[in-house]
Amino acid sequence: MIGIPIGLVLSLLLALAMNRKMRGLTVFRTLYYIPVVSSLAAIAIMWQWAYNGDFGLVNQALDLIGIEGPNWLQNTATVKPAIIIMSIWKGLGYSMLLYLAAIQSVPASLYEAASLDGANAFQKFRAITVPMVKPVTFFLVVTSIIGGAQVFIEVNIMTPEGGPEFSSATIVWYIWRQAFNYSEMGYASAMAITLGLLVFIVTAIQFKMNARNNFSVE
Repeated sequence: MIGIPIGLVLSLLLALAMNRKMRGLTVFRTLYYIPVVSSLAAIAIMWQWAYNGDFGLVNQALDLIGIEGPNWLQNTATVKPAIIIMSIWKGLGYSMLLYLAAIQSVPASLYEAASLDGANAFQKFRAITVPMVKPVTFFLVVTSIIGGAQVFIEVNIMTPEGGPEFSSATIVWYIWRQAFNYSEMGYASAMAITLGLLVFIVTAIQFKMNARNNFSVE
């Protein structure tokens, strides 16, 4: 869940950059979207190799600047940030594409009027862009929270035992473990139902808050 606001901010900034006219723009958009359409299992295996403490690409890159990297997936302090970074990278292209479509649908007359009033780039971004892409932000927050509550493949592949001291275990991974490793189907079913109810409640609260904010603005 910590990665959700980080991913949204990075996606919005990336969409602003991709909205500019420059050579090779289509290539850049394609490169950013490739992880979205790639197999999550394959991506998890790739990042598991990249995070290897002995020969992983992440630690090799850190060595170039004189930093000795940890064994990311075997350290209780780094396993969660490692999975967060991978998740942000995986979903960046999808959020960026939605933000880009929203930005391009903003009427140019709004920016022109703001320029005539003497608004600078940051003021245009804060007063025009952010409010106009609010529906996309709301959609991404809701779907990201639902997806975050269902994280399983990344944990099961990168840290099959739930990480050191269960530091990377998620509720869905724990449900699967209790059901299929220990055959506690009743216990796992109860947790699954509880998780579904919690996701429903959180989503309903988000819709309620969004409706209230829209009413306040009007």
